[in-house]
Amino acid sequence: MTAPALPASLVENPRLDRWIAFQPDRTVRIATGKVEIGQGVVTAIGQIAADELDLPLDRVAVLSGSTTYGPDELYTTSSLSIMVSGGSVRLVCAEVRAKALERAALRLNCSPDDLTVADGQFLQNGQATGQDYWTVAGEIDLSQAVTGSVKPKPAASYKLVGQSVPRIDLPAKVSGAAYLHDVLPADVLHARTLRQPSRGATLAALDEAAIRRAAKGELQIVREANFVAFVSPVESVAEAAAAAAPQHVKWNNVRRIEPAAQEAAWLKGQPAEDRRLGAPEPATKPKRLVEITVSRPYVAHASMGPSCALAEFRDGNLSVRSHGQGMHPLRKNLSVALGLPIERITADHLHGPGCYGHNGADDAALDASLIAMKIPGRCIRLQWRREEEFGFEPVGPAMLVTLHVDLDERGRPADWTTEIWSATHVQRPGGGSGYLLATEALANPPPEVKPTDPPVERGGGGTRNAIPLYDVPAHRILHHLVQRPPVRTSALRGLGALPNVYAVESMMDELASRAGEDPVAYRLSILSEPRARKLIELVAQRSNWKARGPAGTGKGLGIGFARYKNSAAYAAVVASVTVSESVAVDRVWCVADAGLVVNPDGARNQLEGGIIQALSWTLKEQVKLDSEGIASRDWDSYPILRFSEVPDIHAELVDGAGNPSLGVGECSVGPTAAAVGNAVAYALGVRIHDMPLSRERIMAALLKV
Repeated sequence: MTAPALPASLVENPRLDRWIAFQPDRTVRIATGKVEIGQGVVTAIGQIAADELDLPLDRVAVLSGSTTYGPDELYTTSSLSIMVSGGSVRLVCAEVRAKALERAALRLNCSPDDLTVADGQFLQNGQATGQDYWTVAGEIDLSQAVTGSVKPKPAASYKLVGQSVPRIDLPAKVSGAAYLHDVLPADVLHARTLRQPSRGATLAALDEAAIRRAAKGELQIVREANFVAFVSPVESVAEAAAAAAPQHVKWNNVRRIEPAAQEAAWLKGQPAEDRRLGAPEPATKPKRLVEITVSRPYVAHASMGPSCALAEFRDGNLSVRSHGQGMHPLRKNLSVALGLPIERITADHLHGPGCYGHNGADDAALDASLIAMKIPGRCIRLQWRREEEFGFEPVGPAMLVTLHVDLDERGRPADWTTEIWSATHVQRPGGGSGYLLATEALANPPPEVKPTDPPVERGGGGTRNAIPLYDVPAHRILHHLVQRPPVRTSALRGLGALPNVYAVESMMDELASRAGEDPVAYRLSILSEPRARKLIELVAQRSNWKARGPAGTGKGLGIGFARYKNSAAYAAVVASVTVSESVAVDRVWCVADAGLVVNPDGARNQLEGGIIQALSWTLKEQVKLDSEGIASRDWDSYPILRFSEVPDIHAELVDGAGNPSLGVGECSVGPTAAAVGNAVAYALGVRIHDMPLSRERIMAALLKV
């Protein structure tokens, strides 16, 4: 008999006791390596465990992001928390439930099949037996590896999964008690840094006396090679020192960049590693070639709060609290950077400003740790300044995407090439693709890494969603991985999915227009996937697509569709816009298929959040560069969507129809951008190919009409 395939998290963390523990207060602790960054995963995993164990939700305590007690599930990324961690928890709980029933049956001299479970108690013929999980827990060997041989409950028996349970993390967040930034241990020291302006820059002079005069209070200056920090028991003193420091420092060997590099078009022609994926080149020249090029600029995570960390080095042991996306990887990376044995480091997750990607959180943790090791026995609270967050976090890569589509005699795609220019989408430290920022300022900085990008079989980075889900006979990807972008780039929500979906769906509208057909009807004519067809049909109904009116009137409806990574949740989006000198999005409809939805309210929140973030990226956001690096370092130079600009959103989830859970966190992002782009093109009668769809680009397009 073939052993059942286990989720990757269980393969890497097979021991049951890394996942589950029966606690003295008659609760069950479920541990997950995935962390809560606003997506509601802690609540959803609790629902999964409670249903499998036949417990009320308030008897399940979910521990998230602990290197001491929880499993190593790497980073919280790629909409995998429910699919992988939730699936792992379901299998663990099913197996432990079966083991507990076996122990109880031995005590009661009956068959496990004679017993049922209610509120953690074992019943026989509906009557209490005096036995429960906690009476038999000591007899269960939780050091064993999970086998996956116990089949979880059927979905029809779920009582909590599928219900909109209130998020358990929200009360503390609403009251302000949950955030790392608000944790102030006794005798805490506050710290700020002076950032090395670029890799290889060396500190030539630092006027410490002038900085101390500006700080006006007790101040300790910590320096190690080109890493400088300002530490004080008074936060305002550390802040004042950091604000004054750039005027009292001299750097040598600062890298200069050309401001033109801020545009995606600059990527074309830069040194790149070229990859060819998919179908071979066609044997004949294209007969009816249609081409379109779209671009997205560099985009910031723009977290509402700057990165922060707490670190304490005491008796040779380092404890770190961080709002990063993976505590086990952080622990490993700190060990390498600090030369400290990994067993002497613990890392625990606390809530912070969400980012959905690789922002400055891990870098701040190293900053705090470096200072803590210089000042042992004191808790160091290191917070980045707003200028530092915008200027030095990894940003989402600019991308240039050109589609080359050859049509058949019916105006349908016969051959499709997606050509992509992009820097890497993953420079997370520890995997050979990147380092923690401060390591570059130390005496022996690590060597520069050769950029890599996630392979297509793992969802891709720049290639994510480059393969259309439509029925295309032949498709290939030409991926130009640019080697030296002007700024540090890494993961941002959806990776390359947004510009690739924007390109694909723009092409769909262009091809429909060439064929003289309605864009919805055209899509359905080349889409055989039943779940995808259903969503497009439903979103067209919800938005009253048939009544969208003529093109070029300044108002328009546009549609966008994708299945995230072609393996996670599906989403179809229609946007209604009004365009004059700028774009106003009036309403958005979204219909998504995420299979079995654990918490519908939480999933809808994810759809809505993805829509709002996509609107902000599509309409407003762009990192600006000058010769010294990132120039957009505040909310005026980096505007985001305002509350007053959020449209009416109708987000709907279709019945999962017995299908497994699919990651929903990023599925609405690409389709929303595409829907807005298509709506704007319909409203204007001319397409805007480059994001953001700013006032300047709108005016330029109108002048061409």
